[in-house]
This record gives sequence, C-alpha cells and structure tokens, in this order.
Amino acid sequence: MRVVAVMNYKGGVGKTTLTANLGAVAAARGLRVLLLDLDPQTNLTFSFYTVTDWQERLKDGRTIKQWYDGEMPGRDVSLADLVVTPERVNKALVGKGGQVDLISSHLGLIDIDLELAARLGGATTLDGSKRKFLDLHGCLRNALQDSQFHEYDLVLIDCAPNFGLVTKTAIVASEQILVPAKADYLSTLGLDYLYGNCDSLVKQFNDFANHNRGTEDQWPIDPQFLGVVFTMVQIYSQQVTLAQHGYIEQVRLNSQVPLLENKVRNSPRHFGDAGESGVPAMVRTSAAKDEVVREFDLLADEILGALELTLGGAR
Repeated sequence: MRVVAVMNYKGGVGKTTLTANLGAVAAARGLRVLLLDLDPQTNLTFSFYTVTDWQERLKDGRTIKQWYDGEMPGRDVSLADLVVTPERVNKALVGKGGQVDLISSHLGLIDIDLELAARLGGATTLDGSKRKFLDLHGCLRNALQDSQFHEYDLVLIDCAPNFGLVTKTAIVASEQILVPAKADYLSTLGLDYLYGNCDSLVKQFNDFANHNRGTEDQWPIDPQFLGVVFTMVQIYSQQVTLAQHGYIEQVRLNSQVPLLENKVRNSPRHFGDAGESGVPAMVRTSAAKDEVVREFDLLADEILGALELTLGGAR
C-alpha cells in the first residue's frame, strides 16, 4: 500500500480534480484505491456524491469529522467503518478490475484544528507532552495500519490548503507528498516554505519518536516529495505559453521540491463540470482518448511508476 498526501498552501490549483482523476485512472488500471478527503470544502467527496446524497447518507455518521472528534482521533470511531464505495464511478469501472473507495469529509472539519491543538496541552511532564504529540500526529498513520486497509494499493489524501494539525496527520501518515500547482506567482511562491515546514515536522516527530524508543506504534517517518505537477497549463501551438513556461523553469531550477515532467492542461471541456456526473473526466466511458486524456495517462504513468504501482501492484 502506498500512501500519498496531495497538498499545496494555495487553493484553486486543481488539487481535488487531480486527486479524483488520478484515483479513478489508477482504479481503471486494476488497482484498489482509497480516497481520503481531509479538506473541509469537501469537494473531493462531492466529486463522487451529490450534496443531497451526502446530506442523507454520510453527513451525520460517516465522515472523517466523526473520526477526529472525541478525546483522541479514532478512539470512538473506527476509520474502516467510514469507508464508502461510490456507486457511479465504480459502475464505470466494471470489468477493469479496480475499485475506488472514499472516506468523506465534512464542512465542520474546519473547526477540528483548534480542538486538536487544545488536546496537545495538558500533559504534566516532558515525556507526557512528547507522548501526546506522537499519539495525536501519528493517529492517522496508526489507523491506516489496520489490516482492513491492507487490501488497498493506493491511498490518496486530499489535504486542506493549510498546515494545520489535520494536514500534519496526513503528512505523518504518508510516504510521498504530491504538490499540484498552477504556473503562476502565488501558486509557486510557497513551495519551498512548504518543503521547510514538512522537513521541520518530520524532524520533530522523529526526535520525539527516538526519545520514546520501545513504543512500537510510533516509529520514525520519512515522507518524500514525489514532486510538483503543474495543472491548468495553457497550451498554444502545442507548447506551454511563454509566461507559464518561465514559472515552470523557475521551479525546475530553483525549488527544493522536484518537478514532474508531465502536466495537466487547462481544459474546461474536460474538467469544467467536475463532480456533476460522479465519474471523473479521465475515465468516463464517453471520454475518447483525445489529447487531454492521453496527457493525463502519461502523468499517471509517471506517478504510479514512481510509486512502483502497476496492474496488481504491491499492497
């Protein structure tokens, strides 16, 4: 099982569209995929369920908010009990061997960061404080170790555009970090800041984990940056426009975060109605293998290849 956090400090960079389509394409290639929606905007969830379905079937008892609630995440609710299987996308995947499952988000998740921060306090000793830090930041990683998740080849975590505690639990749980970005000033500005914050979190977590050696459920972590993937790229005469090419080259030459070679072009025809059909554009049965689909297939090749995931890949 490979666990990947999809994140960027900047919103509106196509993060959710990338996550939904990458997960669906991986499933179309025969992989078992779990999508975990940690963004309070809940857009990944609404890419597979209508708002009405979410309100009637998921809102009150089957979202990640219920799991983070309580004295310690997961103490009262099992993460595995929150997994749902979206019908519409899986109907489109019949005969392809894979499956997409989902853990839904909730708009109320926006308040959870403050509650989690409050739970970090209260320890009376330094050892107790470090133990609470490890338990809280490592809660999602520990939950994904449950045997019920071993059937998945790939877990994609759609993170909120911030560095709050919920996002930190995703980083601790992940082996790789994928960073969608638009080729503009604001989207690329914070890449190295994000790299630095992730590095600081990993060092602090590992320092505390090494201090608490002998605690088998919290071992050191080593998430790596899979890379930046540029989204909503403007193409003119089969080339990236000159202005966007400049930002892409700046990242290639100057950023600490590596750059993926393949990109997602701007295509309102494919991505403009994201979520309405419940089936991501790149696997709709009506989607011909046009240039946009072929380009996304190459991106999926690059990402899944880097993760060493192929048909029937490692679990």
